[in-house]
Amino acid sequence: MNTENFYADLPFLQNFADITHSENFYAVPSDWAAIITDIAESTKAIEDGRYKDINLLGACSIIVILNIVGELEIPFVFGGDGASILIPPPFIPEVEQALLDVQKLAADEFNLLLRIGIVPLSAITSNYEIKVAKLRISENYDQAILRGGGISYATRLVKDQATTDLYSPRHKNSYPIADFSGLECRWQDIPTRHEEILSLIIFVTAPSQSQVDNLYREVINQIDRIYGKGTECHPVVSANLQLAFGEKNLSSETRVFTASKNWLKRILYLWKIRLINLFGNVLMSLNIKTGQFNWGDYKQIVSESTDFKKFDDVLRMVISGTTQQRKKIIDYLEKKFQEGRLVYGFHVSDRALMTCLVFERDGRQVHFVDGADGGYALAAKKMKERMKS
Repeated sequence: MNTENFYADLPFLQNFADITHSENFYAVPSDWAAIITDIAESTKAIEDGRYKDINLLGACSIIVILNIVGELEIPFVFGGDGASILIPPPFIPEVEQALLDVQKLAADEFNLLLRIGIVPLSAITSNYEIKVAKLRISENYDQAILRGGGISYATRLVKDQATTDLYSPRHKNSYPIADFSGLECRWQDIPTRHEEILSLIIFVTAPSQSQVDNLYREVINQIDRIYGKGTECHPVVSANLQLAFGEKNLSSETRVFTASKNWLKRILYLWKIRLINLFGNVLMSLNIKTGQFNWGDYKQIVSESTDFKKFDDVLRMVISGTTQQRKKIIDYLEKKFQEGRLVYGFHVSDRALMTCLVFERDGRQVHFVDGADGGYALAAKKMKERMKS
């Protein structure tokens, strides 16, 4: 039985709260594999102000796989310092080699260790499930929602010293090659339009699935009640989106596409991006049309195709709000934590970061959002500390 189109054929959900209903999820085929990537020991790099590099490498591990599978839809979730991706069997050998190239890029260009694991579903489903739903975010982006505990278990297998070698990719040739086409990191940091940006991770620990569903539903409703249900808490709005021109903002993408190239090629690539951004600014500010596409609409398309709310065994959100709103939601979460019903972690910044995968300017695209200065990575660290306590 050919299972390649399993995810592509799923119906899509319309509302984020629908992810709290078990009947909306489908078991991933048993012949698929879970890809887990993350930056090992990233705390020092975060302290050195290199979180944008960490974000970009997490996105790199997604884009190289999407370029291999082509038009086929597959589930993926960006986690800030890494990613979770599910793929059907025919693509596993090529994906393995491409990820080794990303790992080499991380080491050679960024002096970072990208941990990679390819875990067959058969190694997961004896203990846990991986179920998936598809949430319609915009006409250009359907978001994967993963649950069942399988992704968290696969992550533990990849990180555990006792099992990590079992799932590490193996070199099959001397020069693995990755295709990064479609990867962009060309926007300035996005300032909050309120008082702060909150990166929030929540893991419900209730004993039964129905209790888990009910509490996640309650948490989502509570966040909606405090922060607003529509775009009030969206961290990416058109008015705050500005293309970057400084070398600091554009250096990460430049290093990806000019890895192992000489200094002249790097400078030429940097100036190419600057010219593209200058041209883009003109098109957007003057509402110029090319064909049927109005460039004045592009920032709105970007905003609508972001992943600022998501779920992959844990609830993740990057939201814009006030200090008072944050105090209200943290008071609520702390109460639930003290009751033993959930664990959580958060990080506060004054701005958000955005890394983009763009396949068609007027079509398929996704823009990965994280809080600056550590975002999800530091929120996850705080959550683990609460788990230990």
